[in-house]
Amino acid sequence: MTSPAGDGSPRPGALPGPGDALPDGLEAAISAWLEEDPDPATQLALTHLRDRARDGDPSAHAELTDAFAGPLAFGTAGLRGALGPGPARMNRVVVGRAAAGLARYLIDGGHAGGRVIVGFDARYNSERFARDTAEILAAAGLRVLLCDRHQPTPVVAFGIRYYGCVAGVIVTASHNPPQDNGYKVYLGDGSQIVPPADADIAARIARAAEGPLSAIPRDGDYEFLGDDLVEAYVDRAVSLVADTPQRDVVWVHTALHGVGSDVVARAAAAAGFPAPCQVASQADPDPAFPTVGFPNPEEPGAIDLAVAKAIEVGADVALANDPDADRCAVACPVDGAWRMLSGDELGWLLATASLDAGVRGSYACSVVSSTLLGDLAAAHGQPFVQTLTGFKWIARVPGLAFGYEEAIGYCLDPDAVADKDGITAALTVLALVARLKSEGRTLADLLDRLARDHGVCRTEPLSYRVADLSLITDAMRRLRAAPPAVLAGETVAVDDLAAGTPGLPATDALVFTGARVRAVVRPSGTEPKLKCYLQVRLPPASDLVPARAAASALLARLRTDLAACLGLRQAG
Repeated sequence: MTSPAGDGSPRPGALPGPGDALPDGLEAAISAWLEEDPDPATQLALTHLRDRARDGDPSAHAELTDAFAGPLAFGTAGLRGALGPGPARMNRVVVGRAAAGLARYLIDGGHAGGRVIVGFDARYNSERFARDTAEILAAAGLRVLLCDRHQPTPVVAFGIRYYGCVAGVIVTASHNPPQDNGYKVYLGDGSQIVPPADADIAARIARAAEGPLSAIPRDGDYEFLGDDLVEAYVDRAVSLVADTPQRDVVWVHTALHGVGSDVVARAAAAAGFPAPCQVASQADPDPAFPTVGFPNPEEPGAIDLAVAKAIEVGADVALANDPDADRCAVACPVDGAWRMLSGDELGWLLATASLDAGVRGSYACSVVSSTLLGDLAAAHGQPFVQTLTGFKWIARVPGLAFGYEEAIGYCLDPDAVADKDGITAALTVLALVARLKSEGRTLADLLDRLARDHGVCRTEPLSYRVADLSLITDAMRRLRAAPPAVLAGETVAVDDLAAGTPGLPATDALVFTGARVRAVVRPSGTEPKLKCYLQVRLPPASDLVPARAAASALLARLRTDLAACLGLRQAG
């Protein structure tokens, strides 16, 4: 495409036509990347994209523009993004620079010679990224412990404290789509990084990017971690349920094509539980995740095969882990039909198990989770703490005994794993189900007891997935400019967390609170989504059927009213 003047120059902002060159800056960036990239696969992919864009393919041009728009941001979640060439994608260049930046941060902090554990899941390129990281950290003067095979995130997080490490790296994209990968960084306290560490590491990554990747030293002198790590983790996990003798439970497990099957089955066997009925088609790691549209147990349909298997074998409960096994979902019969428990419901059950067992300390959940945990803790004389979203905040609560977030993340052993752990959560569920079964009760019965004691509480997510992130920014701006005064027929107060509160650091979120309703609205930190967290709470009632019907009706009104305020189309 040429300018109207006919001088042959590209029209500003126009796509190139067949035979046209790409903008000079983009061409130069592509050439420089091809010279630096050590991966033949991404070199080839970039070459094909460039050639297609030169031939006028608009999708190739858009992909290149996005991939070279800027570096993939390093933050408190580390790195996470789509695989592919370019600085805004996950690839060996980006990972190499991240490892160099992390190494510099640790050395500058006086940790030369300190141990760093490096683990990885079974996604595309995870092992290669982990090996690159090990080589670069080792060359910088750190003692690297590299897992010899893929491992669940909680196992690697456990290894940070167990081996006395100064940091840990886990290459995983957790429950993201197959085309993604990620890079989670932990410090020596076993928790994921928080400010200002994220910005300090990011600054060093930027400096590493100023020179060629080939100039970053590498060294193959690192150690491999094998079965000793898993044995130590399993021993610790089993200790959480050792005092509960009941073991009669029929259960189904799915790893959703992730890395959790072996360790979950091994831990259950060590604890004395029967072997799980595995969903065979989802038991083995497969980075394509062929049987699920989205490898997240929370997504509609993701655990359908597990529920079908549970009905087939007459199971008491079905358990699902996400691909890196740091999350746990539970399905069981409720009111005569199988359904998945919400993340809040499972949080209440696990908290109750800990409180009834006399586990003392702070009980914590994120601001987007149900407020019922505060009542449960108070009833047992234990403190309750509310944090920002994410286990990087929950795990840092002083004296933490139990923490959860509604996105099916649970921490039951913070002294060993300062992060969410879907494996110890699964073991605790099995122990709880077996105990209740011995008493002639079920998980549904326990939920009924909580409702009668503390009132009916219903929670529900409302999400909007977007292709254009500006839609989320605009929606938050509109909501701040004209917040609703009434939701579901109730007057609500609004708290804008952008400036922080006495108990919470600043974050981009709005909280609407009424007498019986509550809604939190925030952009997702890991996905292109605007997320809303809805809650309805009614007083205790002896007859739960009409109380739950009333709560459901109020929740539906809350959802409708908030959706109207946002003016966005809901994610499918």
